[in-house]
This record gives sequence, structure tokens and C-alpha cells, in this order.
Amino acid sequence: MRKTSYDTDMPKEKPELSDAMRKKMQGKTFEKNPIKGTKFTIAISSAKGGVGKSTFATNLALALKKNGCKVGLLDADIYGPSIPKMFNINEKPKSDGQTLSPVMKYEVQCMSIGFLADQQTPMIWRGPMVTSAIKTFTQKVSWKNLDFIIVDMPPGTGDTQLTFSQEIKLDGSIIISTPQEIALLDVKRGIKMFDKLGVKILGLVDNMSYFVGEDKKKYNIFGEGGVKKTAEEFQKEFLGEIPIDPEVGKNGDLGKPIVEANPDHEISKIYLNLAMKIKKIYF
Repeated sequence: MRKTSYDTDMPKEKPELSDAMRKKMQGKTFEKNPIKGTKFTIAISSAKGGVGKSTFATNLALALKKNGCKVGLLDADIYGPSIPKMFNINEKPKSDGQTLSPVMKYEVQCMSIGFLADQQTPMIWRGPMVTSAIKTFTQKVSWKNLDFIIVDMPPGTGDTQLTFSQEIKLDGSIIISTPQEIALLDVKRGIKMFDKLGVKILGLVDNMSYFVGEDKKKYNIFGEGGVKKTAEEFQKEFLGEIPIDPEVGKNGDLGKPIVEANPDHEISKIYLNLAMKIKKIYF
């Protein structure tokens, strides 16, 4: 058969990939940077909404403060910021044109997108804008001499979680859940995400675990033992149970979380003991 010029021009071996193309195909490597002005960054995550994550984050921050730590609280939930309401903060952060100064409340340095926008204004943003806001809060806020910064993460495993896990040096995460199976499905996804991205999980907390009625009986409204069982399944530490108490919600709505309003309350003592445990891990 007669050969065409096309046949003779075809290379007999596959060409080698260029170094640039090879690096591109290997994927991007991320450099994890600490948040300036802080020693340790701890993410409070749930992967599921409505399990009391923000209540936990605010009270843990206050409990660490009462254990002698200098603490910051970063509200990373761009679409649903809770810290302005739970800390009763209505002022805007000051700026020198380059950086933002955190708002101080209850001796805790705080930052939230809710300080920069009206509480009832919906943040109709695409992913890149959310990522940009997170980078501003971690790189362009003048956090000052913090032992811990507590990051109140949004639900899910999306842009915010990826930005923190890939680009910010997270020193640990705590996963919050309620005991029912529908919440635990998302928790399991969150555990796998942090494990895959190399973020240490300090443990799981069973929040709103039970309710003690006026008859002093314990009622497991959302089921029992699911969070502990999940912790065992994934070989993570179980950090304990926090019961439902109307005082917790009431104080959060008033802008003064239970640990600050009533440090002698039984639930405040749970947070204070947990904060002491976390402090011993890092100091």
C-alpha cells in the first residue's frame, strides 16, 4: 500500500510531556499559612446546620478566655453570620485603609461579615467572593497576640472549608452534632473531608444531647449515643455531651452567652472544663 505524507509524518513514539505540563497535571500544592497574630487556630465545624455550632463556638471562646487565654472569634459563615447577634455587636470594625481591627467584646477579639453588612441583607455571593472575604478576615485583620482563634465555620463542605483546610494552618477542629442519624450523615462527610485535607480532629461533641425535665428525668429527644458511636467508628475522641437548656438559647438571644452570663451554670462548667482540656493540649 502506498504511504501518504500523513503516515510518514506521524511520530513513531509518544512525545514526552513538558515539565510545565507535568506539574500542571500533578495538581496544585497549597502552602498553609498561620493567621497572623495568633498561635493556634481551631475550627468549629458541623457539616450540618441547626446543631448549635455557633452557640458552641461563642461559649468555647469565652471559656478559653476565662481559663486565662487571649482569644479571637472569627465568624466564617458568610451567608448566615451569627456572632453579631450572639455577642450583641452593632458597631463596624475600624480600618486604616490596609487592615481591619477586630471588634472587642467580653475581652474577645471578634470579626464577622455581619459587622460590615446589615443583619437582614442577604449575601448573594458566588464562591470566589466568599473565598475573597475569608482571605480578608485571615490575612487583613490585625489580630493581636492571640493564644487561640476560634473559627465558627458554616455548614457543609464547600468553599469556606476548602479555603481554610488548604490555605490556612488549622491546628485542630472540633465537630459538633446532634445524635440523630440525619445529622450524623453530614458529620461523617465532614470527618472524611478533614482527614483527607490533613486537618487534625480534636474530637466530636454531642450537642443538645438530652433534656432534663422538671421531674428531673432525662429525655433523649434526638436519640442517644449516635455521636459517640460515630467517634468510635472513625477512631476520634468523644469530647462529651452538652444538654439542651432554655437558658442557653435565652442568653444567646440576649447577646450574652451562658458562659459569660452565668459561669456557675452546669452547662458553663462543661464548656470551662472542655476549654481547660484544650488549653492543656497546646500549652
